[in-house]
Amino acid sequence: MSIWLMLGLFFILANLPWIGDRVFFVYALERKSNWIRLFELIVYFFISLGIGMAFETRFSGDIYTQGWEFFVTVFSLFLVLSVPGVVYRYQWLPMQHRFK
Repeated sequence: MSIWLMLGLFFILANLPWIGDRVFFVYALERKSNWIRLFELIVYFFISLGIGMAFETRFSGDIYTQGWEFFVTVFSLFLVLSVPGVVYRYQWLPMQHRFK
């Protein structure tokens, strides 16, 4: 159950930059640039790493040391989890505005 909870939380965190035009849902912008969205995505990735470490400490009592390969793989998974948000932002919304 806990692994599905973590994956669901990571899915939500990966899609947050693509949903609205507010930076971290605090500062409103008229149009948020792609660089700001990528910066938000990286910050949410590090937040998800912290959550993952907290889960690992909670369930095993220790954090296993990882090499760079692990972090590249996890970041790639995080990017794959963000695909629905990218599709929503850059394909669904323009199509909705075009057909109005």
